[in-house]
Amino acid sequence: MEGDTFSGLGNGTQIDGKILQTFQKSFVQVQNILDQNRLLINEINQNHESKVPDNLSRNVGLIKELNNNIRRVVDLYADLSTNFTKNMDVSSEGDSSGALKSDGKAGLKRHRPT
Repeated sequence: MEGDTFSGLGNGTQIDGKILQTFQKSFVQVQNILDQNRLLINEINQNHESKVPDNLSRNVGLIKELNNNIRRVVDLYADLSTNFTKNMDVSSEGDSSGALKSDGKAGLKRHRPT
């Protein structure tokens, strides 16, 4: 898939396959963490409703884990945003081929109707 390009931004911009894979990998990581958070929240709610002292004590650790997961999601989204911005900045400075390339050499080309 390396070297493949995809038109997906709706403005004629092409995205290098490697960049797309990076974004997809990050989104999969985020989804996995969010799925884990759903399970943690369910367990926290069950422990809270049970009012059993041991379960309530366990919630402290579960809530810390939930907070750490939320931080990880925020970090992943921040990294995605930074990577996307860098790729868009590079694309506006590079050649006019219309492709965003993972090697840092890229450019946007405007397509005007004829």
